[in-house]
This record gives sequence, C-alpha cells and structure tokens, in this order.
Amino acid sequence: MAAEIHSRPQSSRPVLLSKIEGHQDAVTAALLIPKEDGVITASEDRTIRVWLKRDSGQYWPSIYHTMASPCSAMAYHHDSRRIFVGQDNGAVMEFHVSEDFNKMNFIKTYPAHQNRVSAIIFSLATEWVISTGHDKCVSWMCTRSGNMLGRHFFTSWASCLQYDFDTQYAFVGDYSGQITLLKLEQNTCSVITTLKGHEVSPASGGTLFSGYSSQEHLTTASSCGTSEEGKAGRCYFRAIMTRCSRCATFSSPGSSSPVPRTAELQCGTWMLAEKSRTSLATFHEGKHNISHMSMDIARGLMVTCGTDRIVKIWDMTPVVGCSLATGFSPH
Repeated sequence: MAAEIHSRPQSSRPVLLSKIEGHQDAVTAALLIPKEDGVITASEDRTIRVWLKRDSGQYWPSIYHTMASPCSAMAYHHDSRRIFVGQDNGAVMEFHVSEDFNKMNFIKTYPAHQNRVSAIIFSLATEWVISTGHDKCVSWMCTRSGNMLGRHFFTSWASCLQYDFDTQYAFVGDYSGQITLLKLEQNTCSVITTLKGHEVSPASGGTLFSGYSSQEHLTTASSCGTSEEGKAGRCYFRAIMTRCSRCATFSSPGSSSPVPRTAELQCGTWMLAEKSRTSLATFHEGKHNISHMSMDIARGLMVTCGTDRIVKIWDMTPVVGCSLATGFSPH
C-alpha cells in the first residue's frame, strides 16, 4: 500500500528551542536576526538588548542599551543593520548595529507621536519610517532629513500596522476594531477603504493581516500563505490579505464580514470571496503570556515574548511545513 501523503507532519506542534530571561519588565518586541544565532529585544524596563548564542548554548546580551522611556515597539532592517525603537513618550529612535552585533550607535530621534508608539515599519526604498501610536495617528518621516512627511488621524488609538512596500499601501488597525487602508504619498495620503469586522482592537500578524490581541496560546492560520497570531480561546481572521502578481484577495473564513465586495486599486481588484472557507487555524500552548511574536520564514523559526519578561524561540517547521530550521538547536 502506498504511503499516505500529509500536507503537514502529523506531529504538528511547535518545538521550544530556547528560552531567554533577563528583562526586568514586560518584553514588548523580539526579533530574530536573520542568518545569525541572535535575538533583538525591547522592553518596558527601558532597555534594548541584542542577545547572541554562546558556545554554552545560552543567550547573553552582547548589547545592553538603556533608553529614556519604556520601549513599546521595534523594527529591524537587517541589510542596513538599522534598529528603530518606539517609546512610551512617542519618540522613535534609530540605531546602527555593528557587523559583529557587539556595538550599537545612536543615529537620530524622530518626534513621530505625542503618545505611546504601537508599531513601526521601515521602508528602505523610500527611506521612510512609518509608525502608529496612541495619539490616534499614523505618521511617516524621512530618515534622511528626520522631517515629518505626513500624518493621518483616526478616531481611536492606532494599535497595529502592516505595509505593502511595492504599492505603498498601509493597513492600520485601531482600538475601535476597524482597519483603514491608506495609500501613502510623499507629503499626503488617501483613504482607499475601511474594513469593519473586529469587535475589539486587531493585532497584526506577519504575512496575513488581521487578528486579535494575544494572551497564552500560539495560533497559526493560512490561506495562500502563513501567519502567526496568539490568542486565548477562539481565533480566526476576519480579513486576510494575500498577494499575487496582479491583485490581492480578501477572504473571510467564518461568518459573513462587512468587507466591501470590490475596491479598485492600481494593482488590480480586491475581492471578498463569496464562499466561506474552512479555518486552518491550529492552537498550541505557549506557556507564557504572549504580547508579540515574529517569524523567520526562511528558517521556520518564531520568537515570542510577553508580560512575563520571557522570550522563547520556537521551531515552527512541524506546523508550517518549511524546510528544517538551521542555526538553532534545543538544549
């Protein structure tokens, strides 16, 4: 009898590879360093730390930098080795990391917001740092001059951000539960559409967009790609964005969603699938309070962090079916 082919391994659970402790307050962001045994973290304890794996198998901070205000968000661009850190006071600070990840130099401060920064994305092509904050706005600033290029205000706190680098479309989720699609220009922006479906503030997940705030479970969901989201209890995506060479498609796996049927865009047409699809979400116990997660798709690795001050590195290849992770090993 021929062997049965499974779309993913039967033992489809994340494998905990490493656990990092040392922060004195909640860890608000953690990012894996591509092609390195390293993690960058930002915390409410006002520190940014770069952790490198030593010969002992343990992670120790090679960089320990104290900020003036609690760190609330972070972005890292590996090719230019630039770190952007959002703070509770509304400022975004830029740093450059040395090639050996043992030194970090301050570049400049961006007065992006009047209140806590909730999300940051850096675009190298346009040299923009885009951010959202609790001052109810999304802002984009020029990293060459440090000047503010534009702002757009919402009726509620802006809680999460996703950005399409090719088209310069920004998806901003706010505390009221809606997602606004904006087209960003050099000094202005235009509202393309507003998606209303969440009953609570959405939290962004990687490739696919739109999920809920996370607590203690790891959840993965996929449509034409893979994304991660943490949530205690039921979790599904109201609006999922996937991209092809000509268009993007919104699908709604669950009950009917008030997403507009079509909205004409430069890249093609955004459409809501007529037929509800079966949810592909799976739930896994994270065993800590997860407030942020990010994934290294190339290696099938994910890092989670949260209010318990702990950072965990996971092998997600049994779940998402990527090639085997390299560079990390359980201890």
